[in-house]
Amino acid sequence: MLDKLSKLLDVEELDHNLFRSRHHVENYRKILFGGQVLGQALMAASRTVKDRLPHSLHAYFLRPGSSELPVIYDVDPIRDGGSFTTRRVVAKQRGRAIFNMSASFQIEEPGFDHQAAMPSGDIPEPERLKNTQQLAAEAGLPTVQHDQRRYMVDFRPVDPHSYFNSEAREARCMFWFRVEGEMSDDPLEHRCALSYASDIALLGTSLQPHPMSLFDPHLMPASLDHAMWFHRKFRADNWLLYVTDSPSASGARGFCRGQIFTREGVLVASTAQEGLIRQIKK
Repeated sequence: MLDKLSKLLDVEELDHNLFRSRHHVENYRKILFGGQVLGQALMAASRTVKDRLPHSLHAYFLRPGSSELPVIYDVDPIRDGGSFTTRRVVAKQRGRAIFNMSASFQIEEPGFDHQAAMPSGDIPEPERLKNTQQLAAEAGLPTVQHDQRRYMVDFRPVDPHSYFNSEAREARCMFWFRVEGEMSDDPLEHRCALSYASDIALLGTSLQPHPMSLFDPHLMPASLDHAMWFHRKFRADNWLLYVTDSPSASGARGFCRGQIFTREGVLVASTAQEGLIRQIKK
């Protein structure tokens, strides 16, 4: 088992603009975790860019990947402008595309500044909450399916019933999370780590108005696309609050949005995702 997320996100350069994953997340279903492909693809694209950090990415998951095989990341250097740089990445296994992504990078520059406020009210501190692994054990669910140590991210739902409980409720959720272990001071590493972690719990928000959990055996869940915007500096190894909602679900798809805040209330990133939530007939 990997002990640091930075090792997972590292990619090997095979040739000019061509990279390969060095490690993968162990998965009981043998299906590649979407957040891993997001984080590694962003790292591969960033290796072809100098002196600029990613400010946004837009990705599509095309086919299920295997967690038992390495992933090849083919980076297309579409544009190098005066202020912005654009890269396109296609991830492949067995010669077939499983994922593609466009990412934009920008020079650091000043400008107008405002942000949405962090939710008010009595939000428990993360130290007072149980993580998803502990909640799964209390719910009597197989720990092999919910062992968050393999993800190297400590996820703690503010509402302990929101993650595994199948009761219908409002399509809103809050999680505290942080990458386990101390990371380097490289801001790129933190943005890739946040991309990785942002895919862990987002889709489940779309199921909350319905009497079904993301872990129900009669549900087929899968990320279809993922978008992310980085607003301000942060550390992924410090506690961050993930505030999610789901404005719509239809056509066997759930649409979710997320805002990520520091403990001090600084909005550091936003996410959006549509995922498959197909109910399998019993």
